[in-house]
Amino acid sequence: MPSLSCHNLLELAAADEAPLPSPTPLRLPRVMSVASPASPTSPSSPAPLRRVIVSHRLPLRAAPDPAAPFGFAFTVDSGTVAYQLRSGLTANAPVLHIGTLPAVAAEAASDELSNYLLANFSCLPVYLPSDLHHRFYHGFCKHYLWPLLHYLLPLTPSSLGGLPFQRTLYHSFLSANRAFADRLTEVLTPDEDLVWIHDYHLLALPTFLRKRFPRAKVGFFLHSPFPSSEIFRTIPVRDDLVRALLNADLVGFHTFDYARHFLSACSRLLGLDYQSKRGYIGIEYYGRTVTVKILPVGIDMGQLRSVVSAPETGDAVRRVTEAYKGRRLMIGVDDVDLFKGIGLKFLAMEQLLVDHPELRGRAVLVQIANPARSEGRDVQGVQDEARAISARVNARFGTPGYTPIVLLDGPVTPQEKAAYYAAAECCVVSAVRDGLNRIPYIYTVLRQESDALGDDTPKRSVIVLSEFVGCSPSLSGAIRVNPWSVESVAEAMNAALRMPEAEQRLRHEKHYKYVSTHDVAYWARSFDQDLQRACKDHFSRRHWGIGFGMSFKVVALGPNFRRLSVEHIVPSYRRTENRLILLDYDGTVMPENSIDKAPSSEVISVLNRLCEDPKNRVFIVSGRGKDELSKWFAPCEKLGIAAEHGYFTRWSRDAPWETSSLAADFDWKKTAEPVMQLYTEATDGSSIEHKESALVWHHQEADPDFGSCQAKELLDHLENVLANEPVVVKRGQHIVEVNPQRLNGGQCKAGDPLERPLTCFVHAGGHPPQTIGNPKSQRWHTSTVVGEVGRKKSHYLMLALINGFLEIE
Repeated sequence: MPSLSCHNLLELAAADEAPLPSPTPLRLPRVMSVASPASPTSPSSPAPLRRVIVSHRLPLRAAPDPAAPFGFAFTVDSGTVAYQLRSGLTANAPVLHIGTLPAVAAEAASDELSNYLLANFSCLPVYLPSDLHHRFYHGFCKHYLWPLLHYLLPLTPSSLGGLPFQRTLYHSFLSANRAFADRLTEVLTPDEDLVWIHDYHLLALPTFLRKRFPRAKVGFFLHSPFPSSEIFRTIPVRDDLVRALLNADLVGFHTFDYARHFLSACSRLLGLDYQSKRGYIGIEYYGRTVTVKILPVGIDMGQLRSVVSAPETGDAVRRVTEAYKGRRLMIGVDDVDLFKGIGLKFLAMEQLLVDHPELRGRAVLVQIANPARSEGRDVQGVQDEARAISARVNARFGTPGYTPIVLLDGPVTPQEKAAYYAAAECCVVSAVRDGLNRIPYIYTVLRQESDALGDDTPKRSVIVLSEFVGCSPSLSGAIRVNPWSVESVAEAMNAALRMPEAEQRLRHEKHYKYVSTHDVAYWARSFDQDLQRACKDHFSRRHWGIGFGMSFKVVALGPNFRRLSVEHIVPSYRRTENRLILLDYDGTVMPENSIDKAPSSEVISVLNRLCEDPKNRVFIVSGRGKDELSKWFAPCEKLGIAAEHGYFTRWSRDAPWETSSLAADFDWKKTAEPVMQLYTEATDGSSIEHKESALVWHHQEADPDFGSCQAKELLDHLENVLANEPVVVKRGQHIVEVNPQRLNGGQCKAGDPLERPLTCFVHAGGHPPQTIGNPKSQRWHTSTVVGEVGRKKSHYLMLALINGFLEIE
């Protein structure tokens, strides 16, 4: 039957794709409990928040069974992270899973099946037509996005990474994400639910969800690597994907490297900076703070213990131990894909036997090859390479009764796999790039928990681990290697086999202590708590959506913010007799990214029209020098100018310049300028701006990361050398500025005589002027309030009338 939740995003689907039918509304309760009965709660206690877990696949297995409902026997897949994380959530909190069905059951889509899975498994399926799912998953996700996230660029159409970027496949990716958003819309209660989205398949989902529910509580965890910005920036729709992640409230990564690459992409693509405060990293994005979390996923200790304690596992351990008696057993477990480095591992085993003849007949590497998660010639190439290398090594070094490399690329039961883990004294992981890879975690626990070996001595193990794997930073006792260096991996394997038992025990204990305390429950609980913390201010702020398509974002403003109302401002403007209009220049009167900063004839015309009204007093407020501003605005006879942030003030073209009451000694420039010059020479793209009252070091054109680092160093340097000078050193948006200190307040004070009632229209786009408000010739008073103050960076028009005395510091 037609899909319930799949249709094109904003009509972006390619013309050659058949239009998908509109979804049929599915009547589902807004608040649901999990399949297992919840513990009773007090009527007075608030209902626990529901967690909505969204992943590409539901945590279900489906086996064809004509006798079962709908022709399939469904069971929980407890090996998936989406299901395992439930152990870290509040016991009585309802959990709802949303995702696609297992491939074998995808054709059984129906409303009745949805209600059955919802009632029995707390799972709600998203139905995608098979052709759309193939283009979405196997086309865009697995053969474009996934290789690129693992640093493999599609340089040619025939490259092993898969496909080059294709707009039609990207539209299918968006359509599939839109289908997930449709399904969420049917059941989501944004005021109460916490949404947790998993992995790169659903990168676009936060944007669709934010557009429909501006105050939705959304977390996203990326289980794959986030590549260097140099790689990520090759994606033609890179801005769309970064903005989508920023539409979440909490974005999680396995390692700091992945988070650092994401922050760099935000800086280089969107010009966003981040702040670290009390251990949390936050990105300010249109008034919202997007929190970045770093914590690797752990393993399910309970599940592993149930496997290792099974009698079948104990029997399998004894069989494996007996089969490899007198051998030095090493284990490798990997999916069949390009990045697991199986071929490199086999080459290292060959090099080990070449360099150390004494290990021939003794050292054995058992490689378990898990089924591939995708299809394509790259998978077949990996399988062919592994078989060819293992056959060559075995032919060269094998003897009757001895096989150096044992490749198990057929079905292996969980009990048999656990037995190899428990019996092996070394685990080898040589992936060239991997998001996390929990194999070393599993190996450590099974090695510790298995009692089938009958050895009462303390457990020991050694891990040879690629430094390009996400779990590497958390396993400090592992022997880290560069998997591309076959010789290095071979020497690491030799070191592991020759390591003293006491050292093996110490390394094992360190690993087990970390893995057992940082399990999947710990990870889920930590992410859940941080998501609640990141969303705690949602209902104290006002939200407005702006932008179209994948450029959509939400502007979050304070509770006292009032939208600029033309209906309110125009009558107030006409009613007042004396108006002060302050206009910031760069970024307001002129676009911030404009190369030619001189005002256009249109700007001059508008300013003159404002100045012609005798009720108006108009000022341009800028950090620029007075000579430059005087030249630009020479045609404006009645225009006031506050140059250098108010250090120089002129009330009209023919009026003299007035100087602020600031320190007049500028000998400090002789000290500050050489220091700035030193950093300018060392920082390509930086420059020094000389003002009469200040010195400014600009690094907007420099590399974002290096420029920011140099600015911090320059700030510290200037504060040290100018500590005894009457100046203030401060850092702004892409600048470090040195200004003279204020000698006395340049502002109106309560008690000043009221000579003329004033309505003040303030355009607070830049730095506030330092002298306007206490002119020598007039003392003004303000009356009403109009509008609100916005932000220069967002180019909002900010008009305000301030109750009481005008006070501009």
